[in-house]
Amino acid sequence: MTAELILREIGADEFARVWPMFRAVIAAGDTYSYPPDLSMQQAREWWTTAPSRCFIAERDGDVLGCYMLKPNQPGLGDHVANAGYMVSPSARGQGIAGAMCEHSLQQARDAGFTAMQFNFVVSTNTSAVRLWQRHGFQIVGQVPGAFRHAQHGPTDVYVMHRIL
Repeated sequence: MTAELILREIGADEFARVWPMFRAVIAAGDTYSYPPDLSMQQAREWWTTAPSRCFIAERDGDVLGCYMLKPNQPGLGDHVANAGYMVSPSARGQGIAGAMCEHSLQQARDAGFTAMQFNFVVSTNTSAVRLWQRHGFQIVGQVPGAFRHAQHGPTDVYVMHRIL
């Protein structure tokens, strides 16, 4: 029997557990615009310092994924949430991203957000685009060549949105 997937919030003190997976995801250069030489300290600050909140998905003590939830914009735009998700390359195809998406939508509702927006979904990341669409997100914008993809060069990104 497979152990249950646990989703829980972490603080900066636990971010080192996430870092190996985080580093592997950004090193691929195919989904996140973070610089390849991003330090753990900078990543930890971006993902765990308020108003950002970091959550992990773990099973049997292994970190399989993480996500960050925060206001999309400050001030008059802070009623719309933003989130970013990472899944360990070894855990892909196991429903981790979908579970984190559902969890984040509920966390966003509980925090009083009225919508969620993804500002930078790489168009060639078709599995993520389909997943977000299954969870109610729509493509509301497209930015030509906004991402320098490691294999494809300049690649479009989507802005995706849904009401909570």
